[in-house]
Amino acid sequence: MSWTWFHRLGSPPTFFRFAERVAPWLMVLALLLIVIGCGVGLFLAPEDYQQGDAFRMIYVHVPTAAISLSIYAAMAVAGAVALIWRMKLAEAAVVAAAPIGASFTVVALATGMLWGKPMWGAYWVWDARLTSELVLLFLYLGVITLNSTFSDARAAARACAWLALVGVVNVPIVKFSVDWWNSLHQTATIMKLGKPSMSWPMLWPLLMSIAGFYFLFGAALLRRMQNQLLWRERNTRWVAEWLKGAA
Repeated sequence: MSWTWFHRLGSPPTFFRFAERVAPWLMVLALLLIVIGCGVGLFLAPEDYQQGDAFRMIYVHVPTAAISLSIYAAMAVAGAVALIWRMKLAEAAVVAAAPIGASFTVVALATGMLWGKPMWGAYWVWDARLTSELVLLFLYLGVITLNSTFSDARAAARACAWLALVGVVNVPIVKFSVDWWNSLHQTATIMKLGKPSMSWPMLWPLLMSIAGFYFLFGAALLRRMQNQLLWRERNTRWVAEWLKGAA
């Protein structure tokens, strides 16, 4: 029964109705968790004994950096599905996710630079982590540009899928760069084997912030995929019926 539901969800009109119901709830959860997590982290959590209040950038930087990697990995998976099974929904996911991933990557780079200034004495250094994250931004921009250069939506999606698959090799490079090379960037404090290197009063608002930003991505992706499906399926009956009902 569950596989039948999953197969039906791959249908554009079924997914569109699913997204219409789920996206608002994801947005509410996202705003609630982000407000609590970032609010507590920025104003109430104890300051770090080494970095002082500068460490509070972590409550925005870490979630956006983590999501920037997750989105590209998800795009690669969707790209593989699109190329192998020619699923329209997977094609829409690759194209819809790229601008969201680029936005999170820009925020991650910007907050990393602001954090780096008091820690390293410079906004930017050609560190392995920063450089590979910048490459990730270029990959996102490449997908966005590819999508805009094709007149045929399906051909554009397939080209974007190939770039997502080729570029996914950069994801582990970003993640493990601080372990593989000498880096000014600190090593992992949460996503690692063993106990997180943060005290609980600092950790729990960060976890809430991370969850909130992931829910935000989910809501944004569903809405962008809806827009993609409306454009791609604009000549179908279900879109005409939806537009008639929405009018």
